[in-house]
Amino acid sequence: MIRKLYVLIVVILLLAACEIQPDNNEGNAEETIGNPTAEEVLSSSPDADIFMAGDIIYSNAEDIDWVMEADLTLGEEVMEITKQSTNIQEFESGTATELPVGTKIFDHNEHRGAIYIAVVEGEEIRYIGLIEG
Repeated sequence: MIRKLYVLIVVILLLAACEIQPDNNEGNAEETIGNPTAEEVLSSSPDADIFMAGDIIYSNAEDIDWVMEADLTLGEEVMEITKQSTNIQEFESGTATELPVGTKIFDHNEHRGAIYIAVVEGEEIRYIGLIEG
């Protein structure tokens, strides 16, 4: 008897925890969660120092203490900046808002998040991937 009561309580809790999703045809807007786009970043911060690698936007991390304090060493080169632009229609992988064309982008040898390192005139500049989730 106690076992049946326990099972019933678990089933009720599971059902209560389930959320019924609204039908989008009823006028409810569906919120999409995904990585920020260049358009979203530049719309809110037109002067943002970003670049795009693949489908990920990387943002200058000079104001993020844990990124700047991390002991990172340059790994392999992952890409080169091929275009400089703030035009969101032109933004694609290899495009940067501030990094000059020809800037080499490197991964790091430590496995500590989505951090890339740009090297400009011998100076290392750290960028962090804007990844949701």
